[in-house]
Amino acid sequence: MVQFIQKKSFEATQIEDEWIILDTDQYTVTRLNDLGGFCWSKLGEAQTVDSLQTAIDQEYGADCEKDSIDRFLTDLKKCGLIRHAI
Repeated sequence: MVQFIQKKSFEATQIEDEWIILDTDQYTVTRLNDLGGFCWSKLGEAQTVDSLQTAIDQEYGADCEKDSIDRFLTDLKKCGLIRHAI
């Protein structure tokens, strides 16, 4: 299974229910909602779509679709914030 992990060139701040991710290499800012911030915090360690889905279910008691998680990870990868874990 493909695993993803955060890249290390960023600063992250939580302000109320929003997360602000500053990429210090590319000088970009990415805003995440509370659920996205939760996933972001989990990506400090290698995660798969399935492991994120399980964590979301346990934390929020909500069943999040794998397609939604996959799209989120694809967007973070396009922004250069995550990479494939080795």
